[in-house]
Amino acid sequence: MNIFFSYVLLGFSLAAPIGPVNAAQLEKGIKHGFWHAWLIGLGAMAADAVFMMLIYFGLAHFLETPFAKTFLWLFGGFILIYTGVESFKKNDMLSLSEQRSNESHTKSFYAGFLMTFSNPVSILFWLGIYGSILATTAQKYDTLELLLYSSGIFIGLMLWDVAMASISSVFQKFLHEGVLVFISRAAGVCLLGFGLYFEWQAIKALFL
Repeated sequence: MNIFFSYVLLGFSLAAPIGPVNAAQLEKGIKHGFWHAWLIGLGAMAADAVFMMLIYFGLAHFLETPFAKTFLWLFGGFILIYTGVESFKKNDMLSLSEQRSNESHTKSFYAGFLMTFSNPVSILFWLGIYGSILATTAQKYDTLELLLYSSGIFIGLMLWDVAMASISSVFQKFLHEGVLVFISRAAGVCLLGFGLYFEWQAIKALFL
């Protein structure tokens, strides 16, 4: 049981570093509430699950090819820049009730999924982390235990997802709207920065 909880802690720790998904969760949660922020994280977890399956079945090496990486840098950059620009659409104070009614839950889920799945850094990250875990664990445990410990990683990811969604919705309820606008725009700037970085990586891969 201690081993299982160590994998839960690992999943929680893996999700914690600030990146595009966390910035998007903060921005969505402030504007649209807990469920939209949670669905961003859930979409990202779905992409993580795809990566883990590809690694498990030995199919992830295709995503490491120069063509795949360049395409993902381009596509991922577009998604992040689009999401960042979206956060600046409303220049006035946040009209929370109006925005909540207009925002699709499905859109939030797919935004999180595409952000993670089109991120070559995520692919390399999971290849390095989960690939090494898989290699080590497979030597000591059978398939059932391997699946159990992999689920522990996912529970940790889910806990972080709920934590981020809760934090952003608490911001929404208790902070002044002017502060919320500032935080939302700061998250949007982060998303734009990540998007421009992705596009620069694509340009380097294509021309430099």
